[in-house]
Amino acid sequence: MKPKALIITGYGINCEEETAQVFDSQGAEAKIMHLGDIIKNPACLNDFQILAFPGGFSYGDDTGSGNAIANKIKNNINDELLRFAQEDKLIIGICNGFQMLANLGLVPAINNAYGERRVALMHNAQARYECRWIHVKTSSDKCIWTRNIDSLHIPIAHGEGNFYTDEETLKQIEANDQIAFRYTKEDGSPANGEFPHNPNGSLQDVAAICDPSGRILGMMPHPERFHCATNECGWTLKRQKLLREGKDLQQEGDGLKLFKNAVTYFTS
Repeated sequence: MKPKALIITGYGINCEEETAQVFDSQGAEAKIMHLGDIIKNPACLNDFQILAFPGGFSYGDDTGSGNAIANKIKNNINDELLRFAQEDKLIIGICNGFQMLANLGLVPAINNAYGERRVALMHNAQARYECRWIHVKTSSDKCIWTRNIDSLHIPIAHGEGNFYTDEETLKQIEANDQIAFRYTKEDGSPANGEFPHNPNGSLQDVAAICDPSGRILGMMPHPERFHCATNECGWTLKRQKLLREGKDLQQEGDGLKLFKNAVTYFTS
């Protein structure tokens, strides 16, 4: 049976279509639903195994990225969401979705304190919106979404992706293997905070974190935007190099690996 994925939309979210598409392409059954409709019928969450908070600019980021929509969720369906988060189900928040998860306290949820906010995504250190391709490397063995992934070349598009937390929380996240991706240079070496390899100034080059169980992932880069080889920056050059080696360009984009992992979690 196909796992069902619920893709939240509404109030300025704008990446719901491609997020649903990649889940469908990897064997899930995706459904896009407006948050207002979920609030009217929170019991609908019981029908799904995967919950996705897509990218976008909810409420125009006017009160801080992901903040207003997180408050709307907390004020209406907080109990149902926390119950979903602690069941054997999966949640992903991408870009604005990561900001929502941080505000909702679903990541990092240190010591299983789901609902307690411990991290923030601040304005980029460059004080401007960044839209570019970056490299990330997997740095967690427990995260279900990143299994069998070593590194990815995927795009970012955000103005507030600067990961920040207090020193003690950062130590706990690191000690508990909850840093899912770190920004790197093209050769895979640490970005060491250097722009543009670290595109926003994130502490310890953090690009993604998960909860203690590894089932909930928040990440700033957009894996759903690299679903096809021809999405990738520089794909024509890569194709020519492969042709000279007698090889073909793979058709699927590497970003699909995360969504395949999610589906496999319920089907293997």
